[in-house]
Parts: sequence; C-alpha cells; structure tokens
Amino acid sequence: MAAGVGACALLSGCIANPFKDAIVDPRSPIAAEVTKTVNPDAPYPTFVAFPKTPEGVRPNPQYGVVAGRVEADGAQLIAATADSTWTLSGTDAFAAQVRAAAGPLLPPPAPGDTEAFAKDLKARATPPPPVKR
Repeated sequence: MAAGVGACALLSGCIANPFKDAIVDPRSPIAAEVTKTVNPDAPYPTFVAFPKTPEGVRPNPQYGVVAGRVEADGAQLIAATADSTWTLSGTDAFAAQVRAAAGPLLPPPAPGDTEAFAKDLKARATPPPPVKR
C-alpha cells in the first residue's frame, strides 16, 4: 500500500500545465504573432460554447443501412467474378480471329536496318545552340 502511495506521489510531480510555463523564444519568427493571439487570462470554454447539432443530416442508423448495402453489393460483385464463374475455353478460335483482323505478320527488322536507321537519325540531328551566359 505504501509503495503505491509513494509511486503516485512521485508521478504527481510529472503532472504540470505545459501551457502555463511555456516560454516563446523572442528570436522566433512567430513570437510577435503568439503574443498578439495568446491570452493567458482567457476563460476556458464551457459546454454551452459547443456548436449545435447540424440539421438536415441523415440519422446515424441510416449510415449503417447504407454501409450494409455497400457490403452486400461488394459480396455480390465478388461472387459474380469468382474463379468458378468463368473459363478459358475456345481461346484458339479467339486468337485466330484476332490474328486475322491484325493482318499479316511482319518480319523482324534485320540488325543492319536498325543500325542504318540510327545512323540516319544521328546525321539529321542538330545540336542545340550554345548557352549564352
């Protein structure tokens, strides 16, 4: 029992009002603003100072109803797109149809074509004008 009282007495020394003892560094860029806006003798706000309950807001239970709808829609979407709801049959016919629509296959470029293309681009390139300082 005595140990508990002693611990409480030691910890009570740590409790203080940090705002009462706070000192603003006068070299701080906001020191002038702090002294203008802070009133240490201002009264604490009371419960009467709290704003009134807003009007025209849906009742709290309605949020739960809407959240339930969202959850149900999500579960329906997951069920509709589950792995067991679709298959990959008939892909060869689909691939053939797409290849036919794309046209004939083009041969890959020869290594010499690429080098000639790069050489032509380098020959046509003009360097930017020098920077004037």
